[in-house]
Amino acid sequence: MNTLPQPANRNVQSKLKEFDSVPLFMTSLSEDASNQNEALDALQALIHDGTPDEIAGNFKAQGNDYVKAKRYREALGFYNQAIDSKPTDQALIESLLLNRAVCNLELKNYGSVLRDCSKVLSSNMTSLKALYRSALALIALERPLEAIDCCERGLLVDPESSGLISALSKAKNLKEKQEERERLKVQKLQAQKREEQRLSKALKIRNIIIVSSPGGDTSSDMRPVLSADDPPNLTLPVIFLYPQYSQSDIISAFDEHSVFTEHLDVMFPPAGARPGWDVTGEYIVPSLSLYAQTKRKRLLKIGKKMTLADLCQSAAAKPGEEADGLEMVDGHLSIIVLLKGDVEKRWIDEFKCERGF
Repeated sequence: MNTLPQPANRNVQSKLKEFDSVPLFMTSLSEDASNQNEALDALQALIHDGTPDEIAGNFKAQGNDYVKAKRYREALGFYNQAIDSKPTDQALIESLLLNRAVCNLELKNYGSVLRDCSKVLSSNMTSLKALYRSALALIALERPLEAIDCCERGLLVDPESSGLISALSKAKNLKEKQEERERLKVQKLQAQKREEQRLSKALKIRNIIIVSSPGGDTSSDMRPVLSADDPPNLTLPVIFLYPQYSQSDIISAFDEHSVFTEHLDVMFPPAGARPGWDVTGEYIVPSLSLYAQTKRKRLLKIGKKMTLADLCQSAAAKPGEEADGLEMVDGHLSIIVLLKGDVEKRWIDEFKCERGF
């Protein structure tokens, strides 16, 4: 017996490279193909010689070699050519479709996998390979119920199929994860709905009316927040408008129990940086008047020592009158800030004129 080391077999990749250089098996023409002699066309034409089944068989054999080398895209091309040859042998057609499904699985063309496996199952409902590959594609597409159905149908044929048992486990795990995600999603939506209802009730108690303006910005992160305390505390965005200069400031979280001077002192400190638009330095807290407008266009003068809760209470309609309150437009209240004197008088006159007074 010969105990000397034997030459290692050439691997599949090197063999396929040799095939690629042989005209009969070339997958693409070289750039100088136009300069090659007529023998090239003749050799390549040999692969199309024979019956449709023989031609398809030749293409299938080449595709199989490329699958062994894990060159699935090239293998897919050969299986396509085999099927395009219109073979008549049903077993061969089924084998080509299943082989093509293998390539498409590796290439993540899951829709193509399902189409080819469906063609096989239409004539062979117990094809384990078609059911298994369908299940893998359906799992990848996150369609666990259909994948479970394919696995269970296959296991009726072969209860010991390790591939189908493994795929069934994956499909059931995927189903459980989807159900858990859906459960958490429903819980989150229910919690959001309960919080919206709680906030809506709190706003109504405080005489705040929710209004959405056409084209208004509803994407802002600034929104009313109701604490979990008992009784709950409300904070909400409040915009201070300065009509004289067409400017504004926003308080993103105005606590309902804070007084207006707390915020005015920050925006207009007695000493320190002034707003760039207040070029004359006239906007100091003692020189300012504050107003709010209700839904029924009543103008409320706000005392600087009032809290936001006080303002909300004063916006309520008197007994027997039509309901009224402060409008929360696109998630915020608006407060008008005016200089006392001529600026204030002029603005109020314009407001009354708009109302028809």
